[in-house]
Amino acid sequence: MTKVGFLFPGQGSQFVGMGEDFFQENPGVRDIYKTAEKILGFDLAEISFRGPEEKLKQTQFTQPALYVHSFIVAHLLQERGVIATEAAGHSLGEISAFAYGKAFSFEEGLELVRERARLMRESSEKNPGSMAAIVGLGINDVMELCIEARDRGIVQPANYNAPQQIVISGSKEGVAAVMNAAKQKGARRVMELPVSGAFHSPLMAGAVENFGIMLQKINITMPVIPVYANATAHPASSPKEIRTLLHHQLTHSVRWVETIENMVKNGVTRFIEVGAGKVLSGLVKRIDQNVDIMQCGTVEALGTFSLK
Repeated sequence: MTKVGFLFPGQGSQFVGMGEDFFQENPGVRDIYKTAEKILGFDLAEISFRGPEEKLKQTQFTQPALYVHSFIVAHLLQERGVIATEAAGHSLGEISAFAYGKAFSFEEGLELVRERARLMRESSEKNPGSMAAIVGLGINDVMELCIEARDRGIVQPANYNAPQQIVISGSKEGVAAVMNAAKQKGARRVMELPVSGAFHSPLMAGAVENFGIMLQKINITMPVIPVYANATAHPASSPKEIRTLLHHQLTHSVRWVETIENMVKNGVTRFIEVGAGKVLSGLVKRIDQNVDIMQCGTVEALGTFSLK
């Protein structure tokens, strides 16, 4: 039996119009967006479908839009008999993965996402920073550059996306120092990312305490399938650990390469990117070319999956 891993995307995968095709075709999807509007206090469907792009890019809108969209796609895949045996999510997508694994309800997950987005936005405003992608250098090389640049400012690897694709995060001075050093070291590409803050770095520390309080209010149970955490690259082992891992995720690195490698070691041979964009599909191809990777984020893509 083929083991299937669902992968849930994070910020950067959003696009204006995401989810509208499902909304037009499925009354159940319209009900989900109505529920989301009640929880969030704004019309998520309107922002997701109409934008404008600059508004959808804002953290407080991006994160709920991606979470709701991924939940809908996963639900519709399940209706077609496509069910994951394991799951993981990139950054924000980790909450989507735990919701899919039934560690908490859709509604509680959305409340977490709303609070996470608000706190991350506030931390970004209080402690401005930046992020950059470095392509063509190994993990150890980027780690060394970050260590050497710490006298210039806060900077650390934020996302271990692929063997030679690392995202760094921190103060503007620290990130700029590593970008310059990476170019001198021969990186193929060094690009500052269009994000509103230094996610997955110590500059998010201001969000941690209040997010921990929110996590204590959520009823968390063991997932029905293994759900891999960003901070450890291994499945969570208890509800207590899930709280700790989601808490730490704000300031810790996303260990995506190890996550995919560990899922493959556990027998996953087919991955499905559940939601917007194709970012994770591209990363999986760079990590392991021997596995199948599919993407489902539109009605058209959903049609390629067989019905029961």
